[in-house]
Amino acid sequence: MMNIKKKVLSKVKSSAAALSIAAVALSLSLGTAGLKKLSAAEFTGTDTDVTVTLTTDKDEYAAGEDISFELNIINERAGWQVGEVSVTYSNTEGLLPSNGTELPASFDTIKSGETFTFSGTLVGDEAVFPPVSNEEGATEAPDSTGVTKAPEGTTTVSGQTPQNGTVNGIVVGVIVAAVIIIVLLLVMLGLKKKKGSDSNKGAGSSLKMFLMAFGVLSLLTSGLYAPGVSVKAASTDEEVILRPYVKFTYAGQEAMIRMVLKMSMSQVKVDIPADKKVSVKTTACHDPSIFKDTDGTYYVFGTHMALSKSTDLINWSNMDKAFRDSFTKEVKDQIRAYNEDSSAGNWFDYLWAPDVIYNEEMGKYCMYLSANGDNWISNIVLLTADTVTGPYEYAGTIVYGGFTESNYDATDVALVTGEDSVPERYIKHGVSNRKWGDEYPNCIDPCVFYDDAGNLWMSYGSWSGGIFLLKLDNSTGLRDYTVSYETNAHSDAYFGKKIAGGKYVSGEASYIQRIGDYYYLFISYGNLEAKGGYNVRVFRSKNVDGEYVDELGNSALFDSYIFNYNLSVGVRLFGGYKWRTNLTGRVAQGHNSAFVDDDGKAYIVYHSRTTNGTEAHFVKVNQLFTTKEGWLVASPFETSGETLNENGLSAEEVAGDYEMILHKLDIDYANYEVNVPSFISLSVDGTITGAASGSWSLEAGTPYIELVIDGETYSGVALMQNIDGTSIETPVFTALGKTNQLTVWGSKSFSE
Repeated sequence: MMNIKKKVLSKVKSSAAALSIAAVALSLSLGTAGLKKLSAAEFTGTDTDVTVTLTTDKDEYAAGEDISFELNIINERAGWQVGEVSVTYSNTEGLLPSNGTELPASFDTIKSGETFTFSGTLVGDEAVFPPVSNEEGATEAPDSTGVTKAPEGTTTVSGQTPQNGTVNGIVVGVIVAAVIIIVLLLVMLGLKKKKGSDSNKGAGSSLKMFLMAFGVLSLLTSGLYAPGVSVKAASTDEEVILRPYVKFTYAGQEAMIRMVLKMSMSQVKVDIPADKKVSVKTTACHDPSIFKDTDGTYYVFGTHMALSKSTDLINWSNMDKAFRDSFTKEVKDQIRAYNEDSSAGNWFDYLWAPDVIYNEEMGKYCMYLSANGDNWISNIVLLTADTVTGPYEYAGTIVYGGFTESNYDATDVALVTGEDSVPERYIKHGVSNRKWGDEYPNCIDPCVFYDDAGNLWMSYGSWSGGIFLLKLDNSTGLRDYTVSYETNAHSDAYFGKKIAGGKYVSGEASYIQRIGDYYYLFISYGNLEAKGGYNVRVFRSKNVDGEYVDELGNSALFDSYIFNYNLSVGVRLFGGYKWRTNLTGRVAQGHNSAFVDDDGKAYIVYHSRTTNGTEAHFVKVNQLFTTKEGWLVASPFETSGETLNENGLSAEEVAGDYEMILHKLDIDYANYEVNVPSFISLSVDGTITGAASGSWSLEAGTPYIELVIDGETYSGVALMQNIDGTSIETPVFTALGKTNQLTVWGSKSFSE
């Protein structure tokens, strides 16, 4: 017989004090004349807020007697549901379902707050569990009530056969005797140590030791066993494994009911009401570089000569075809003259990551475009136009890479260094011996910008030798040949000053933007694929040419190789994540640009992939804020026109239940693992409870918020923002850990 029930959980938690009292009560209830186990065998185990309890109605059975058991699964994990529960059994051989029906191999979904109950009945196979003979040669058998009859003249203990009850009594009696001796010794030692001290304290200590000893006894005789181990799948779902089992005596033999429960857990997606959904038109533009024209239109230029535009940073129109068609054959040939890639299918296939500015001195829109080839053969060219969308004309090349004797004359290296042949350092670490990348850059990913004094600069580079900085000529937009550079570990006479990376440590897509009091250097770590761990790091400096450091003082430079994808060097604005309103996880966010709009708002513009199994990518824009300490944090949701209230929010507005995403560094990005929300409450009194504990406070008259979460202090801002793809506005916070350098987001829960 089997029965399955499911009910909503009301209250299953008990206090530590209650457990202690129960343990003591159990211990005190055991006497030397009537010592026994609990009348029912039981297992209880909890993992990831899922509690499993397996019980039998008794702990001893006669041959042929039914064993009634019950399995309870309680899901207390807020916002998560248990999907299908896979069940495998490894019961003692010979224990069979009493009605002949196979035990179920799976159970249905268990929602958050629900209790699932499964009950069944087993019976022992007589061939394996024959009746136990008594001393007169008779055999015991259950009566019609299922209770074993004892021979006349025999005293029994409820729930035990006489034979095993006696044995258990002896065994437990020995245990109790040993424990009593230990207790007496502990009490004597405790009193001896406390001699001459406060008598009440000594007595209290002795009592504690006495209770601890009886607590040990209760565990030895209660039939409880350790829970299984949780195994977490590397995805937005998790797998919890618990192994409940109970031991008992059947027909005089030790027997066991044992299961392995594999529970697939997933966060419950929040369904947005139709009237609250907002349609957004995004665009695909890899490595998006933002530019705002004089008419207020925003443009993003991307790899493979991609172009899209928007009037609000939210809805985008694709212009790829028209933009590509505007280039003449002559310009295409000039762009590709140094390193045309014969394997490219289209003329633009190896043209990467353009960056556009307007040069007032030249009166031209200037596009800086990288042309990448094999063996570090790469260069960055300047194209100019009278309108932002072109047509563009070739104006010259800024920097060349991967040169050898065969193409040295096609570069301007001799003009810069004064050497007519390839300098020795570019041979020692050269293309032919494949050591170029040990010291020198791949000349791609330009970022061109003006400093506070109006000087024009270009940062560039990728992986291998690192990120370099060159001074440009304002009047031509090309390299400033009047500026010279030293040649040392962090500088090169031709390539300029090294400001980040090096030694093949990952890092590309440098972007420098002045925001407030600092120049902020953005770099993307990792590989750009969905499973590549791509993520944006931020460093800052008071000076345009560095040194750039992170919050912990780490330099952006690397002088030896290290695998840095998940390394705590550079402030990571965010990593892979998935809000409960998202269909899929957001991953591989990177190759960003950034800008400060006319109204003073700062933004990060980047491409993002998802966990849907494809390499599709989309442009995303989040607002940036500076913390009280001057570090950048990004809004938890994409921009929808929100404005930071400089006077801040009230404690009453901020207080409430939150979904919180902590952007942990160590995630299994190769298997689509993302950070997902946990659930906390911010109380008006300044306390934090729930999945994390701590405190929070607002700085009056400012947007600043400080949160102490599990001992770490996070500094950031609180504001109102719309949840992605909705018109639902809710309080949010974004903050940076002061010592762990992790970012944390919070979004106040809303009623569905």
